[in-house]
Amino acid sequence: MDEVDTPDVIGRNVLVPKQSAVDGEGRWRVNEIDGLQFRPTRPIPHEDGTLAEVARRSWPEIDQEIVQVHVTTTQPGRIRAWGLHTRSTDRLFVVTGLVSLVVFDGRSGSPTQGALNEFKLSERSPGLLVIPPNVYHGWKNIGTVEAFIINMPTEQYEYERPDALDLPYDTPDAASVVPFRW
Repeated sequence: MDEVDTPDVIGRNVLVPKQSAVDGEGRWRVNEIDGLQFRPTRPIPHEDGTLAEVARRSWPEIDQEIVQVHVTTTQPGRIRAWGLHTRSTDRLFVVTGLVSLVVFDGRSGSPTQGALNEFKLSERSPGLLVIPPNVYHGWKNIGTVEAFIINMPTEQYEYERPDALDLPYDTPDAASVVPFRW
């Protein structure tokens, strides 16, 4: 922080400069985790409301067939983290609500090992987030209404052997594995 621009104030030594989430062209300013894909979309207004595309076969992010689609909801203030899949890729789209979605690369040997990406998504700023296998992810509903999130995983859910591993965010182990706190 430039001392000339900032007057002497209590706590000045711990102030952190604000960083924009986008560049001057409006592009997300994020170094994506290896294998992670984010496709911003936009709601298109029309006389009856809006339309936002969720997924198209022609998009490079939809490089595997859609075998299942489900919607999950999260109440305001609630956190759903941390989880990963060993085989399946998640393809998440926030339909309504305001969600902070965080992804952490804990894969040994990955070119982005230790990297963390955060996306704030809503119906006003939608996008498709594609999360590869073995990458931690979770979210918090930071809005005031129930959030609805569509998932189009690349593998069908197996009721007897789910492809999901959980690390509850509020445990001491989580704090030592994923370097993010809500």
